[in-house]
Amino acid sequence: MALETNKGLAGLATSGIRRFTALANQTPGCVKLTLGEPEFDTPAPICAAVSDSLARGLTHYPPNNGMPELLEALSAYMGRHGLSYEPDELVVTCGATEALAASLMALIDPGDEVIVPTPAFGLYESIVRAVHGVVVSLDTSANGFQISDELLDGVVGERTKAIVITSPNNPTGCVYNAHTLDAVARAQERYGLFVICDDVYNRLVYSEGYERYAARHPEARELTIVVDSFSKPWAMTGWRLGWLAAAPALKAQVEKMHQYLVSSVPAFLQDAAVVALGCDVEPMRETYERRRDYVCERLGGMSLSLEHPAGAFYAFPSIGGLGIGSEEFCRRAISEAGVALVPGTCFGSEGFVRLSYCVSDEDLKVGLDRLGSFVASLKS
Repeated sequence: MALETNKGLAGLATSGIRRFTALANQTPGCVKLTLGEPEFDTPAPICAAVSDSLARGLTHYPPNNGMPELLEALSAYMGRHGLSYEPDELVVTCGATEALAASLMALIDPGDEVIVPTPAFGLYESIVRAVHGVVVSLDTSANGFQISDELLDGVVGERTKAIVITSPNNPTGCVYNAHTLDAVARAQERYGLFVICDDVYNRLVYSEGYERYAARHPEARELTIVVDSFSKPWAMTGWRLGWLAAAPALKAQVEKMHQYLVSSVPAFLQDAAVVALGCDVEPMRETYERRRDYVCERLGGMSLSLEHPAGAFYAFPSIGGLGIGSEEFCRRAISEAGVALVPGTCFGSEGFVRLSYCVSDEDLKVGLDRLGSFVASLKS
């Protein structure tokens, strides 16, 4: 009898974002607007701190949850941005990816349901399915990518255990408004749900009035996990540094999974993380905001409608009127126009494509020029 591998992995495909990036890499001269990868280098003071840590011999096992200096710095940093968590309520993780994996593995039993508002980053579904949970998609595309009481009531069932929310959102760039956050809070109280907040883009916001769920609803902290990352705001994607925050009882369960998944974040990176928390990310944020405005103007000129991105560095225009599916659109954009985007199907939403504008100004202009010509050819 042949042995079988984990049935939770059956049917899981590799990342669609990576798949279309690979297609672009096989096409000479293709402009890649696929990855959420800041083109900026990590600020020099952060890099210098690693050299200093290595010179001081910080190459041994650190505490599982993070060095005390980093936990103190993270607690103070979150406090400055409206979230109150003590150092012993934090876990330093190998990026937000590991924080999300450890959180969901700590919460989900086989057959438990997790609500994922779509469009959504595909990682959530993959983790839930890998641990034999069930993903319940909540389609927000007809509601301006916002969540309502009616939408939530329509998907909550007897086995619903948690909901994952992302604001600013990947792939739409939309920010959840007060009505959405309050609807989630009402559902959390009514049905007894865990809420996992993927807040990795919280420093990249371009509109007034942005609120984080945990700040607006501190009464729900016992059932709420906040996930954050150094990757996007500080251009540290390759460092694989993130953290999570949760009330003591909940954090105690998540930290068990963290310990057995990775043990700890490398010791010699943690002083650099402290330095990063003191670095100003505003110049990069301003650059992304300027590019956001440029992208929206150019997409408008192509008559591609979209919800105006209020954060992150993505646009998610509709291609519904072009008579072509998003997968075919993106394949042909690469082969016929030399510009790569990601189909909406990779985020659970057909009829859209994701465009990343965290590339150089030159690449962005060339890519949009090519995209405009390709859209015009489809219309003609």
